[in-house]
Amino acid sequence: MMPPNTLNNKPLAHKWAVVTGSSRGIGEAAALRLAQDGANLVVHYHSGRQLAEALAHRIETMGVEVEVVSADFRDHSAILAALTAVGARHPIDILVNNAGSLIERVAFESMSDEQWHDSLELNLSSVFYATRALSPFLRKGSAIVNVSSIAADNGGGPGAFAYAAAKSGLEGLTRGLAKALAPRRIRVNAVSPGTIATHFHEVFSTPERLEAVRQSILLGRLGTAEEVAELIRFLVSDEASYITGEVYAINGGQPLG
Repeated sequence: MMPPNTLNNKPLAHKWAVVTGSSRGIGEAAALRLAQDGANLVVHYHSGRQLAEALAHRIETMGVEVEVVSADFRDHSAILAALTAVGARHPIDILVNNAGSLIERVAFESMSDEQWHDSLELNLSSVFYATRALSPFLRKGSAIVNVSSIAADNGGGPGAFAYAAAKSGLEGLTRGLAKALAPRRIRVNAVSPGTIATHFHEVFSTPERLEAVRQSILLGRLGTAEEVAELIRFLVSDEASYITGEVYAINGGQPLG
């Protein structure tokens, strides 16, 4: 455990952060980075219970408070129940809307109504529902960061057009929420990662495809979850107090390759 006086000197000390989809990947890295700066964490997962509990244990060793919640973010009633309960226990200062997934690659001609709606519910609507659920508990001056994707700009890879559409909508939602929440001095921004070396691509990409992508990136490598987490940390910090309604790309120059 960290001595209390050391924790008090950290920039996010005594603040509460909710990071959705934080059992692995960018969400996990973001939760750890915010905890390093002294934030108390709400770790959310859907199916990765053991991973979420292991993350919570790591966060506890940093001397901050942490709790774990579970909800299927394709189900707006589950989002409401989980997050209103969180808000009732803690005033919230930071919300990172990271929950999302490609779910599966499906060609346009083969996509069912259910697959289309699942993708939009998880990758777009969940951000609206999560933000609305926590809105009454967000303190004045809070910060929200939504995790978008380079797919919003390039239409996504094979069979990812629904995911791309959802992420494009998420960027519009980010700007709309920035306007809606500005009177409360709540800032809303988004990060748009390129191809990041995470479990996401272990599931949805082949090694050959990832190598082809790597060769097309100007900086010659994939990004890391920790690099995205560092950008998220900046956007929720006082250093970014005059930034809202923006989408920050972090992709190593991938679109220029």
